[in-house]
Amino acid sequence: MVGANNKVLLAEEREIQMTQEQKSILKDTRNIGIVAHIDAGKTTTTERMLYHTGRLYRIGNVDEGTTAMDWMELEQERGITITSAATTCSWKGKRINIIDTPGHVDFTVEVERSLKVLDGAVIVLCAVGGVQPQSETVWRQAETYGVPRMAFINKMDRVGSDFFRAIEDMHNKLGANAHPIQIPIGAESDFKGAVDLITMKAFIFEGADEDVKFKIAPIPEEVKATASKYRHNLIEKLAEIDDHVMDRYVHDGGIYPHEMHEIIRRLTVANKFIPVLCGSSLSNIGVTQLLDAVCEYLPSPLDIPPVSGTNPETGESEARQARNDDKFSGLAFKIMSDPYVGKLTFLRVYSGVLETGSEIYNASKDKDERVGKLVKMHANKQEICKNVGAGDIAACVGLKNTSTGDTLCDKDAPILLEAIHFPEPVISMAIEPKTKADQDKLGKALHKLVEEDPSFKVTYDSDTGETIISGMGELHLDVMVSRLLREFKVGANVGKPQVAYKETITKTVRVEGKFIQQTGGRGQYGHVVIQMMPASSGEGIKFESKIIGGAIPREYIPSVKKGIEAAAKSGTLLNYPVTDVEIKLVDGSFHEVDSSDLAFKMAASIAFNEGLKKGVSVLLEPIMFFELVTPEEYLGDLIGDINSRRGKIDSIDQRGNTKIIKGVVPLGEVFGYATSIRSLSQGRASYTMEPSCYQEVPKNILEKITEGIKK
Repeated sequence: MVGANNKVLLAEEREIQMTQEQKSILKDTRNIGIVAHIDAGKTTTTERMLYHTGRLYRIGNVDEGTTAMDWMELEQERGITITSAATTCSWKGKRINIIDTPGHVDFTVEVERSLKVLDGAVIVLCAVGGVQPQSETVWRQAETYGVPRMAFINKMDRVGSDFFRAIEDMHNKLGANAHPIQIPIGAESDFKGAVDLITMKAFIFEGADEDVKFKIAPIPEEVKATASKYRHNLIEKLAEIDDHVMDRYVHDGGIYPHEMHEIIRRLTVANKFIPVLCGSSLSNIGVTQLLDAVCEYLPSPLDIPPVSGTNPETGESEARQARNDDKFSGLAFKIMSDPYVGKLTFLRVYSGVLETGSEIYNASKDKDERVGKLVKMHANKQEICKNVGAGDIAACVGLKNTSTGDTLCDKDAPILLEAIHFPEPVISMAIEPKTKADQDKLGKALHKLVEEDPSFKVTYDSDTGETIISGMGELHLDVMVSRLLREFKVGANVGKPQVAYKETITKTVRVEGKFIQQTGGRGQYGHVVIQMMPASSGEGIKFESKIIGGAIPREYIPSVKKGIEAAAKSGTLLNYPVTDVEIKLVDGSFHEVDSSDLAFKMAASIAFNEGLKKGVSVLLEPIMFFELVTPEEYLGDLIGDINSRRGKIDSIDQRGNTKIIKGVVPLGEVFGYATSIRSLSQGRASYTMEPSCYQEVPKNILEKITEGIKK
């Protein structure tokens, strides 16, 4: 008996030891994303981080197409990031899982799904451009998912750089409680380092490229007063949100550097404070300090709340702890086609352990899956591993039915995590295979691309017999077509880009739909009364049942909703999808024998189409927000061009020697705009666009669209 008791004690001790080891690993793990506006320097920053952590032995260059993270041929040619890339590195005993995301708005889905599974983010801002349109977009996405952030003001050695203006931009445009924990020493060609406001020491950088070194030195005389002012401001701002700091501040008590680190970490993890650092990734300045700050301030998987979801069997809320001894749960956030192993499913493990060869359950699809192989990714390179635990990001081989946003878990402890929501496409084009041999290849290739990118849609137009591909912008579709031709070796012809119009109603109506069939045996009977009213822009189709007293049995309500959703795919005006309509099911009737799911689905569809006619349908077009940066001498020509495109200018600001024009313009008017802006400004102006909203198409434009469809 004594021996048995000793065995029990030893087992308990091992369990405690394992738990402590596991906690230590999780405590030293950082899952972070590098996010920013296009050309702010995300990939360059990531490359430098990998070089300093010893993950890379030579520094890649975006302009030369030699970066490890931009591994696709198209990315290297165009000098932009198209797909998010994951990697792992170590820094001072901490393991950092990094996802480098695209900056172009056409690939915003990559940022969305990455932020969904990350614990922290570094937002990279250009010291010259400050907060730009896509900076605002990624900031909003991070806010949506409650991701703690820190900011890195990059390109401090560029002409026109202004660190303090960039921070002011963060306050004004993002509403961020962002404050520097470093200030730069010099700017533009004189930029040579930074002052750490916590330790009040200077980092002076010397050398170039891979040979850059820094030394810790006293603060130079020329920035002493500024450093003192901003340290005082930092303590003041921390005091505003932390009672402990306020108490020390009011009683004139000193705050030691180690205390400052702890306070900043706590407030950053709580999403109440944004630490701001500075540097120049291209010149290799400030990157090691950024790595220190990532480890110091961004959360570990233990710092974030347990992931919550619903039990698909009971519908009740459940939570999973970031522990290896909890039941396994994870979220598939990305699919990638690999020419050698087939489909790679990227997965964030929230709890439990996943092992190679294990059986898991896809709670989103109600299907069983088997894990063929587990790999840790370094861009497109794979490192095979036997298992992955809580807090890990890895990729699985062998999951046949899993797609982006699906929950994977233990079958005996099912949980359904919140899915990822993706934007609707705004632009379409027809595509056809060149030969019969290409027809099969095209179908398979398009299926793989749709699996990889949920914002890329493929539909078949039965009226014209055309295959229609839809995406988030001209660049998005251009990249997809290039991948079809190069990567999948498909011969295809493509049509001109077409705008993804939508339809909606303009007034509230009450309509009914009846579906009655009698064929000798059992018939069909479905009868619904619905109220349809215009909804706010961006709300899509909203359905609500107001049935009381059993006018329609509860089991038929989902069929009514399905019927409405099916009918909404094609409007009555020009057959475009319907959006921004609120539907209330208010009445109806049923037959005890003849009523069925199909009958109520058909009745709802009939009622919905009737409501579109009575509700006076109108056509909506996608409106794009744009920001145009131009030298002053081209301002007049560019404004004239925007006006000719039905654009509306909201503001014209000055930034250094350039003018910043902001406004909105219909998407249908800006196809090929890149060529126009180059010719009007001799290649010196640049622009960014992102979807803003949908607005009613003017009558004269509607007539042109109708005529074009008839032709």
